[in-house]
Amino acid sequence: MTQLRPSFPLIAAWLGLLGVLALTVTMAYVPLGAANALVALGIGIIKAGLVVGIFMGLRHRSGLTRLFAGAGLVWLGILLWLGLMDFLTRT
Repeated sequence: MTQLRPSFPLIAAWLGLLGVLALTVTMAYVPLGAANALVALGIGIIKAGLVVGIFMGLRHRSGLTRLFAGAGLVWLGILLWLGLMDFLTRT
């Protein structure tokens, strides 16, 4: 019977996500005014980068796979932008 041993990058990414989670909880209690949204978005980008780079293995993939992952992010941005424009232009 073989034993499964997690590799170091997976453990480091998991610990990194736990650290960023602790930062998220800490920043929830710090009154930053309008900067709260920017800090939350920055923390979310860090979390997404860790998940995409380590757990999804995108850092070891070919350029075409990275291109399609980027295209998905662009498409998500377009959808969010269109939804925001609809919300902002309603009377």
